[in-house]
Amino acid sequence: MSSIALFNSIFTMEKEIREKLAVASGYVTIQDHDIIDETCLQYKLKKDKVAEALYSPTSVFNKFTFERERTTAHIKLALAEHISRSKIIFSGFITHLIPSSVSHILKVGVFDEKQGRIKRAIAEGLIEKKAVNLIHHHDLKAIGWTDFLFAKTVSDPSLYDIVIPVGSSSPDAVVQRIMENYHKPAVLETETSRQAVVDFILATQVELALIEKGYIPSVVSNNGHITLFVNKSVLNFSKLANALKRIAKSVSGVQNVEVATGKDYYVSVYRAQEFSLPPKVLLVDDEQEFVETLAERLNTRNYGSYPVLDGEQALDLLAQETPDVIVLDLKMPGVSGVEVLFQAKAVKPEIEIIILTGHGSEEDEKKCMELGAYAYLQKPVDIVQLTAKIDEAYKKVAMAKLAQAKLHP
Repeated sequence: MSSIALFNSIFTMEKEIREKLAVASGYVTIQDHDIIDETCLQYKLKKDKVAEALYSPTSVFNKFTFERERTTAHIKLALAEHISRSKIIFSGFITHLIPSSVSHILKVGVFDEKQGRIKRAIAEGLIEKKAVNLIHHHDLKAIGWTDFLFAKTVSDPSLYDIVIPVGSSSPDAVVQRIMENYHKPAVLETETSRQAVVDFILATQVELALIEKGYIPSVVSNNGHITLFVNKSVLNFSKLANALKRIAKSVSGVQNVEVATGKDYYVSVYRAQEFSLPPKVLLVDDEQEFVETLAERLNTRNYGSYPVLDGEQALDLLAQETPDVIVLDLKMPGVSGVEVLFQAKAVKPEIEIIILTGHGSEEDEKKCMELGAYAYLQKPVDIVQLTAKIDEAYKKVAMAKLAQAKLHP
């Protein structure tokens, strides 16, 4: 037997279509929240972190931490248990994790023009402005998700077996069209499509093993034969290939491993990695050359640093991100370092903040320490001294997180 994967843009009668489809097919429905809960239970992850992987923009620190890739791999493994079964309607963002090679799951995209969606939202009792905002917000989430997974927009027809523009259609008409396509021979379960599920599970297990060691190549599985495609190129490809093979072969079920260059491969220098989550360090300084150079120097030392050029940018970023440590210039035009320190500590007191200044006074230092700064350093600062302070601050943050986890497991 087969299953159906249903993705709707918001205000396309998604609830009515999903419920009527369940009645017409007699199948059970599995939605995002079901898989989020199972992922948290199986892998001891926090619900907000799993939901962030599905719905939130990719963090500016993700290229250092791979947190979204890691959490997504866990979501895939939780989902895989259901993909291997039949008579299920998958609904929501999770449907984009089901590979097209699992051909006995019909992938359906239901969309409509913006004006039609606004009209439905108003009919449901929303004012137009609220409807427009909700549509915009949901669409950004969906576009961000498929861009992260495939570098494609959510309405790209290649992501679905069938795309249904709602228009003036009723939920019954949409369901009828889905069922007509579902009963076609192309959606029948076959030996090949069943093997695709096994391949999906093994590929995800290998992907997770690689992510845990700090690597994110593309993984393809075919009956136990793994191919790893490397997009970030290296100076010593054979050394990297051997490292990747060792990790992949450690996964149960892997028979052999091949490493190849991907389509985005380019020349760069390979550094062997001892991967653990690096400190997420936000750098705030209006001297562009200084802050960008500092970011590069920290990144080469395995700190996940991200530079911004003024206090306003820093506060905007803090609305979306939670770095572990902020290295903050004191004297900046516009929003000052003191104001950033005050606001950051007010909304996210767990962040440790190191003040870095070339023009500060003893009075400035006293005020900053009273506001909760971790350290106060004078420019020019020695990189060894700065990284030592970052390490100390990060250790304090990590210990606080550990204590919090024990209180709220």
